[in-house]
Amino acid sequence: MTTRKPAAASLDAWLDQHTARAPGALRRRVVDYAEAAPPATTIADTLAHAAGDALRHVLAAAGDRSVALDLLAADALATLALVAQAEHAPAELGRFAAGILLAHRPGS
Repeated sequence: MTTRKPAAASLDAWLDQHTARAPGALRRRVVDYAEAAPPATTIADTLAHAAGDALRHVLAAAGDRSVALDLLAADALATLALVAQAEHAPAELGRFAAGILLAHRPGS
C-alpha cells in the first residue's frame, strides 16, 4: 500500500474550517507547516508530522522570542491533529495521542 498525502484542497478546507477564529499570523504559520509536512494518509497524520516539524524548529533555535510563533504553531498543530483524529476515528484517539508523545520524546 502506498502512502499518499491527503488532497491539498481537503487539508486546506479542513484547516480553514478549524482555524477560522485564530489570529491571522498563527493561521498562516500553521498552514505553512501543514503544507510542508511529509506525505501522510490522513489529515491527522499530516498535522501530527507538521507539529513535530514545528517543535523541532523551536528546539533547534536559540531559545529567544524569535520562535514564539513557531511554538504556538506546534501547539496548535498538535491540538488540531488530535481533533482531526477524533473526527476521523475516535476509537483510535488514545493510540494516536500516545504515538505523538512517543514520536516527540527528547532523544527520539
